[in-house]
Amino acid sequence: MEALDDEELQRAFRMSLQPGPEAKRTKSRDTTAEAPDEASQRRLQREIRAAAAEKRRLSAAGNPTPSITRELEGSGNAAATPPSSSSCSSSNTKAGEELPLPVAEQLHQMVFGPQVTREVLAQWCNQGFRFSSDLETSLGLVQHEGGPCGVLATIQATLLKYLLFVPNKRDASQLEFQDSERTSALIQAMAETLWRAGGNQRAVLAVMDIPDASEEEQDRVLESVALDSATGLREAVRICTVLSLSTLYQQIQERIAGFRSRMGALLFLFSALLSRGLDAVQSDRDDPVQPLVTPPFGHASQEIVNLLLCGQAVANVFDGNYDLGGGMSLKGIPSNVEVGFLTLLESLNFCKVGQYLKRPKWPIWVVGSESHYTVLFALDTGVQDENEVEAREFTIRRAFDAQDQSGGGGFISLEALQQVLIDTNVDMPQQVLDNLCSSDIVIWNDLWQSLMHLEKSRGGLKDEEGSMGKKYFELYHFNGIAKTVAGSSGSSSAGAADVMQQRPRLTKLKVAVPPRWTPESMMTVEGPAVEENTQSDDKREEPAQHAPLTDCIRTRWQRATSNWTGDPPSIV
Repeated sequence: MEALDDEELQRAFRMSLQPGPEAKRTKSRDTTAEAPDEASQRRLQREIRAAAAEKRRLSAAGNPTPSITRELEGSGNAAATPPSSSSCSSSNTKAGEELPLPVAEQLHQMVFGPQVTREVLAQWCNQGFRFSSDLETSLGLVQHEGGPCGVLATIQATLLKYLLFVPNKRDASQLEFQDSERTSALIQAMAETLWRAGGNQRAVLAVMDIPDASEEEQDRVLESVALDSATGLREAVRICTVLSLSTLYQQIQERIAGFRSRMGALLFLFSALLSRGLDAVQSDRDDPVQPLVTPPFGHASQEIVNLLLCGQAVANVFDGNYDLGGGMSLKGIPSNVEVGFLTLLESLNFCKVGQYLKRPKWPIWVVGSESHYTVLFALDTGVQDENEVEAREFTIRRAFDAQDQSGGGGFISLEALQQVLIDTNVDMPQQVLDNLCSSDIVIWNDLWQSLMHLEKSRGGLKDEEGSMGKKYFELYHFNGIAKTVAGSSGSSSAGAADVMQQRPRLTKLKVAVPPRWTPESMMTVEGPAVEENTQSDDKREEPAQHAPLTDCIRTRWQRATSNWTGDPPSIV
């Protein structure tokens, strides 16, 4: 539906400026007071002109002025209000607008599909944003149910940005946090995520009237809540639109009890979808028919994770869009992101993660496996620094991927190769070019090997002096799902039995990355490095260990080896 025209907008503003019912008077008024005075007329005109200007600005930005009329007609901007106001109220936690039934139906269908099992609904209705009570894992959110990990891990990654780097870099020796620090970081992460989903212009909160009390008291309040249907969703949830980031932060802070409750993860997912706009979400997706919570196990889909990472519910993880021809394309990540994404599926050649997700602004990544999401991060932003080889590889790989129409298969046509060489200023000798073009396609590994043997003066990366040394750094892996581990019983007596505790896991990894790779050296990637180690004693390599997380790390740093103390890091 088109945005309101100027006449409708003026009428709406005149109505909003009308006074409410007036108290009865004992004396008759002067009838000359019925007409608005000159000052009121000028104020009215200023309001109308300001609203019209705001409408034109939003239209130019591709985001027409939202209205309640559009909500009722199912446009997908489900909680929008006129830009001169907000539907939130600080004085009443239940304040907000009723979710229109057509929007509730669309939202419920989009998330759960036509039918949702009791098991899946239980998973999503029993997960809030609560931090670990264990000091060693105090930076992390605890997951008790399977399914919502895509929401928790993404918010976990974003809140780590605020705990570790913003506004000041955290001391690497101090990873224990006070509750006030953690809560502030959580609120900022939630606000940033929703504001980005709303196009940096607005955000929508899905809220419930939940007291800031113990889990037991909250559970008693939520006993009668049933979200197994659109009707139940409409009865339980209110929506609240805010039009500034500062107001959004304030509103989340006042309603944090609801997000900490067992409905928290689901309320936040609803908030993100409504902030983006339901029609916009459907337009983002390659297959809008499938539910976002994937059957039969209720996992968060890649669309949910991408919505929280980049503000768009796209299904793919490559950069930009892939043109399939015939007016069809697959949508990927549109631009750089604050925190990134790595996945085991790339190491298994099921997908190709683009550079936007692999090289985020902050050294923090959501890690995906076949059934779970966890978080990988560094305390030192230097892990993102590139040496000459890495910087050149990034440039050439970006140009290669821009021409790769195989859906991330890692090969391009001969015509596309010519464009890559032009874009990256590579002067390829004819003999080398003939070898590359011996078949109908050019594989990335073959092109990269040719460039590694090509002189720098011709745009290659030949390093005769071997000056590019091995990189050493540390990474941390956090798995929020609660596992039973042995803890101290608190007794000092000899032979005191350990106490089994439910807690997340935080693992420190030492990572070494060789300066280059060749097809031959890929065969020895599992063993200790054969190169002479000229580093100081504290950098001396330990025998490499392997876990599926190592394969994820190698999708970001090729041939990386890692080791750790204790149990191997788990990504499931």
